[in-house]
Amino acid sequence: MTKIIIHGLGRLGRSVCAAMDDQFTVAAAIEAAPTQTNDDFPVYMNVEQCTQNADVVVDCSVAHAVPALLTWAVARQLPLVICTTALDDSTIDQINDAVAKIPIFLSANMSLGVNLAAKLARTTAKALDGKGFDIEIIERHHNQKLDAPSGTAVLLADSITSAIGEQNMVYGRHGLRKRAPNEIGIHAIRGGTVVGEHTVIFAGHDEVIEIKHAALSREVFARGALVAAKFITGKPPGLYTMDDLLEN
Repeated sequence: MTKIIIHGLGRLGRSVCAAMDDQFTVAAAIEAAPTQTNDDFPVYMNVEQCTQNADVVVDCSVAHAVPALLTWAVARQLPLVICTTALDDSTIDQINDAVAKIPIFLSANMSLGVNLAAKLARTTAKALDGKGFDIEIIERHHNQKLDAPSGTAVLLADSITSAIGEQNMVYGRHGLRKRAPNEIGIHAIRGGTVVGEHTVIFAGHDEVIEIKHAALSREVFARGALVAAKFITGKPPGLYTMDDLLEN
């Protein structure tokens, strides 16, 4: 059984707890502002208070909480799955330093389907490169989402540019200007309770190819986080991604 410490008991953290089967158990959780007191595991307000042993930590927090978590996880020699997005350059640098000491699984989206869509987008972009296809990305999320574009939209764009080289990212469109051929348009829609939808459009002469992924609940991210937790447990120090997981 894999013992997990949950860092952050927001919507995703709660979903991870709910998605667990008998292969997993919650050893403890860290939440700065816990909203319920009937959990059957200890909940601490910061990482320094947590002394429970575990096999892996699953981070479902916010970007500004990740640096302290990294310092603590390295000190405790605990593998770490980071689900949090919108990390700044300083935190990314800290992650790159930490992977010399502990295994870290990092993905802008924990859905297996999204990451497969990214691989398909990379393959499609490479096959169509130089053949007159324009690339656009549309992402839709609920009206409470703070960051735009989404981390997943950036993941998809990065996957494409890894195949065809750097492109000019255009975030939304307005004014009078023709589309340049070396652009990737990224468009963010916010409304209602949409969990997450991403579409990559390859628009050519008289034909359009679309790669689309829709998350119908947060459970897809929670299940992906648990698969990642199982995957990284026992791994040597290093940086691991969904590409590593999908290849295995």
